[in-house]
Amino acid sequence: MGLILFPGDGNPSSPDVAWSYSGFAAFRQQLAQAEGFALSEMQGFGGDRPWSDVSTSLQPLLDRPDDSGGELSPSECAALLPRLEAIVDQWQNEADVPQAHIDAARQLTVVLRLCAAKDVELLFL
Repeated sequence: MGLILFPGDGNPSSPDVAWSYSGFAAFRQQLAQAEGFALSEMQGFGGDRPWSDVSTSLQPLLDRPDDSGGELSPSECAALLPRLEAIVDQWQNEADVPQAHIDAARQLTVVLRLCAAKDVELLFL
């Protein structure tokens, strides 16, 4: 079992990105760390800290259940891209970031860029 993120363009050959549920959780924890907070401190992730205390363009990706489907709008996809690309650049120079997270973030930027360009939702399945 796992999670796959893909463009809602109806094209089965469009790029996608997939994780196990634990892999996606670890990926999001690494993203939150890059944004300067611990995901475990946040409401919905075992903590009491409200999301209104955090300023990140990655919130639509971070503040969501990882196993209930859903989507991100094309505008949310476009808004995520610059920060995610900056994090990928940063991670390439950090020895403690798993290569799997770097590779997944790169693939996610491809998928997000396609969603924004085609004006389609990013679907979670």
